[in-house]
Amino acid sequence: MAGQGAGRVLGVNLRVRRDEQGISLSELARRSGIAKGTLSQLESGAGNPTIETVFSLSNALGVPVSALLSEPPASDLVLVRSADVEALSGAAVDLRMLRRLESPGSLFEVYDQRIRPGEVQHSSGHPGTEHHVILTGRVRITARDRSQELGAGDYLAFRANGPHEYEALDGEVRSVLLLEYPPDTMPGALETLHTE
Repeated sequence: MAGQGAGRVLGVNLRVRRDEQGISLSELARRSGIAKGTLSQLESGAGNPTIETVFSLSNALGVPVSALLSEPPASDLVLVRSADVEALSGAAVDLRMLRRLESPGSLFEVYDQRIRPGEVQHSSGHPGTEHHVILTGRVRITARDRSQELGAGDYLAFRANGPHEYEALDGEVRSVLLLEYPPDTMPGALETLHTE
């Protein structure tokens, strides 16, 4: 997303993915629970997509988040400065996708994640496994019906297909989120990605 706004990149990729699958805006609205007018605005590059919106579209289209937010790398040396990447914001979390990494049989997305205090970020679930490395601050992550308090240097991983939430405990939390998509999580998604 560096060099282009998140909305513009999302708009281009959303249209491409929808065309690849041969689905209408109305059908995507039905699948994602997002109003058709909002989808039309997003495809035109307007609006400010939220975390919830992007994950709903990812689920509805059966593609990884990075398929909607990534620009293809221009060279073998890739430098992404977090300050140059627009954040996707939710109630308590700001995510900046830094990189999409493919390896045989898996797809990974690397995010700069900041969790703001005073709110709880809820997720109803999405495909993949979340890997969290806490850099600064303290956070409570609830997943799989268990809550864990984490501090700087701590690591937590969980399958993200069920409800989970994040809450900063003592000020802002900075962390790295690695989202891992194994092939069985998104049938056909990796094959589609490799044919681009």
